[in-house]
Parts: sequence; C-alpha cells; structure tokens
Amino acid sequence: MENLTQEPERTAESRSLLQQSCWVCFATDEDDRTAEWVRPCRCRGSTKWVHQSCLQRWVDEKQRGNSTARVACPQCNAEYLIVFPKLGPVVYVLDLADRLISKACPFAAAGIMVGSIYWTAVTYGAVTVMQVVGHKEGLDVMERADPLFLLIGLPTIPVMLILGKMIRWEDYVLRLWRKYSNKLQILNSIFPGIGCPVPRIPAEASPLADHVSATRILCGALVFPTIATIVGKLMFSSVNSNLQRTILGGIAFVAIKGAFKVYFKQQQYLRQAHRKILNFPETEEA
Repeated sequence: MENLTQEPERTAESRSLLQQSCWVCFATDEDDRTAEWVRPCRCRGSTKWVHQSCLQRWVDEKQRGNSTARVACPQCNAEYLIVFPKLGPVVYVLDLADRLISKACPFAAAGIMVGSIYWTAVTYGAVTVMQVVGHKEGLDVMERADPLFLLIGLPTIPVMLILGKMIRWEDYVLRLWRKYSNKLQILNSIFPGIGCPVPRIPAEASPLADHVSATRILCGALVFPTIATIVGKLMFSSVNSNLQRTILGGIAFVAIKGAFKVYFKQQQYLRQAHRKILNFPETEEA
C-alpha cells in the first residue's frame, strides 16, 4: 500500500521537473503548447528555459537598437549565441558600408572640428597681423613670407595670446605689495589702506576655479590686439610706425589695467578681512 501511494507522488515530482517554465513571463508549456522554447545559457532549474519570443524582446531592450551589441545571461553571465540569417551580396555590401561609416564618423567629426579650429586660428592670426602692422604692410609681409611659415606661425598667434593672458602677474605684484608696503610709506599715501594690518587672512578662490574666469581669459586674449591698437592710436599718435604704436598701446593698456586690478583686488581683500558676523537679534517677548 505504501508503494502504491508513493508512485503518484513521484510521478507528480517528475512532471514538475520536466515542466518548462519561462523566466520572463513565468508561463509554462501547458499554457501555450505552440510556443518555441530555448535554453540559451548554462542555467539549470527554473531559469533554464525561456520563450524564444520573450527572450527576443528582452534582448531588444538590452541592445537598445544596436543589433551588434553582446548580451549575456543575468544569472550565469553566459553570452547568448545570436545568429542572423545569411545576407545576400547587395545587403552584405550595404551592411558593411553602414558599419564602416558608423565607425569612421566620430573620427571624421573630430577631424572636421580640429580643422575648423585650425583655420579659424589661421584667419585670426592673419587679421591680427594686418591690424597690428597695418593693412597694406601686413598683406605685403604675408605675401613675401614662406607659406609653410604662415601655416605654422599664424595659428600660434591666438595660442600665445591666450597663454600670455593666463600669466597673472598682478597676483605676484599684489603679494609683493602686501609684503613690503609697510616699509614704503608713500604707498599708503597713494593707496590708503594698502599696508594696514588685517585681523585675519581671508580665503581667496582660485582664478580658474569657475568657467567664468576661463571665458574671460579667452575673450580678453582675443580682443587684446584690437584694444592695443586703439590705445596706441589714442596715446601714441605721434609714433609713425603702426607696429611700434600698437606695442606701446598694448604695454600701456596692460600696465593701467593691472594697476586698477591690483587696487581693486586689494580693496576686496581688505573688505573680506574686516568682515564681521553680528549677533542674532533677540525678539522681545510680549
């Protein structure tokens, strides 16, 4: 009697083991007998079988439109073996061309961007030469120069302007001024408060800590030749040479601007140093 009662239980267990269950939709082979099943990885047990259609949808979600992307099982990490029907010769050539274009486009875009920046720098360098030396004289200089020298030298003009703008010589002057201003009393008469002792040393932010300073450096460097030309014509109109007048104008502009900047930063420094935090006002109880 015991053997007879145990046989139905064993047959039920064997049926449950042989029964296929999809780990995506949790349906069994009894729910849909026409469905196509596949075991795509090394998993065993309840995650061994999956519907072909369910797995196709799951792979599409993982690939996100990239049919060549590799997909692996989330449980055993075995890579799925995905095969495609054979392509005809025309479709094969088109598919190969599409892949080559997809791989080449990032490099082409980078080359176009670098080329655009390079030729923009060349144009800016040529305009700067004509602006500093003079329109007619600048054209004569560039016509007589070696083309290779122009292709290498002209783009370095904006680069050198930007690098020169990044040299913050005002900060070094300000440090020396704060260090030795107490020994030079004439400085206190010209700039009051420059040598006074401060109750604390405030923290100063890095000049390149934010994007605003970087954009100011870029714009200031590229506009500098124009400003130097204008200042040279206003302050040194007696000089006949355009190049000398522009150089003198640039030096004068840098010196005047640096002096105002040093004074402004020192006043900001003193303002931060003498900052105070007040007591919280107490409200009177009614």
